[in-house]
Amino acid sequence: MQWAIEYYGKMVEDFIFEELPDRLLARYIHLSKRMLEYGPNLKEPHTKAIGDGLFEMRLKSAEGIARVMYCTVIGSRIVMLHGFIKKSLQTPPKELEIARRRMKEVKKRYADA
Repeated sequence: MQWAIEYYGKMVEDFIFEELPDRLLARYIHLSKRMLEYGPNLKEPHTKAIGDGLFEMRLKSAEGIARVMYCTVIGSRIVMLHGFIKKSLQTPPKELEIARRRMKEVKKRYADA
């Protein structure tokens, strides 16, 4: 099965490709290439299911820790919904809420298409 990666919007793409530090970006690129080949669930420590169809890509390097939240939709598409630099042990509820809200929008958009 051939997978494709899409972005919720330009702000998500800009965060990943312009704001992530170099080593975290390299890790994102590596994992996203694996996702294109093997699918969205690379299992821990690379990805983790959050629940209700929401997943997180877990990026870690000497520069810090980041998360990119994503979901899958019809047609073997992986949609990157939200990214952030992680500064605490727990994922902040605000970040999860943004990703969940965007996932609902994306799933509705594809269901209506």
